[in-house]
Amino acid sequence: MIDEEKQTDNTASQQSNQTNQAKQTMTSEATAQTMNVNQDWTELNTQQGDATNSSATAAENVVVEATVKSEAESQAVLSELTGQVESLKAQLEERSTQYMRIAADFDNFRKRNQKEKEDLEQQLKRNTILELLPVVDNFERARSQLKPQSDAEMSMHKSYQSVYKQLVDCLKRLGVSAMRPEGKEFDPNLHEAVMREPTHEYPEGTVIEELVRGYFLGDRVLRHALVKVASTPETAPPDTATTSSATEATES
Repeated sequence: MIDEEKQTDNTASQQSNQTNQAKQTMTSEATAQTMNVNQDWTELNTQQGDATNSSATAAENVVVEATVKSEAESQAVLSELTGQVESLKAQLEERSTQYMRIAADFDNFRKRNQKEKEDLEQQLKRNTILELLPVVDNFERARSQLKPQSDAEMSMHKSYQSVYKQLVDCLKRLGVSAMRPEGKEFDPNLHEAVMREPTHEYPEGTVIEELVRGYFLGDRVLRHALVKVASTPETAPPDTATTSSATEATES
């Protein structure tokens, strides 16, 4: 009985040992598996971290590349816009220059047209007044030659003198003025010498008499005055007979 109990105890002890060994084995295996799992998890985490880091780096690279590309594109757009602005400035300057040139040409044309118009009006006025001047000359000749004697002649004289005065006033309003050359030095730009008179009363080249009156139209000569000009008298050569008699008388 005792042996059977011993055997039973041994068997139980063996079973217990086997159980413990089995537990230890299982524990070891579980520990190994846990370590493996931990190692796998660590490796997984490491891989995930590496992947995350790689993704972050790739993302950063993408951002950098995008930024660089964006800056390059912006620089290209800016350069293009700058070129367009410069081109528009050049076109604006060219248009401004053309406008100023056209404005200057038009101003010159306007001034030239105005000058031609004024010259034409002045020429027409000049031609018209020149046609009237002989009438004025005839009035002046009549006034100097006619000597009214009776009341009827005086009345007629006053009548045509009134017409003459009206004509002269009309010419004055048009800018016509008479020359007064008597006693002045002869000027070929204003006078036309038709006669010369030797005299000691006036210096040589002085206008003695106005034969046909000259006129100005504004500040221009409308008609030259026909005048008589003083000249130096010629010295007469001594008489030969008189000189001989005087010589003989002196010798005797």
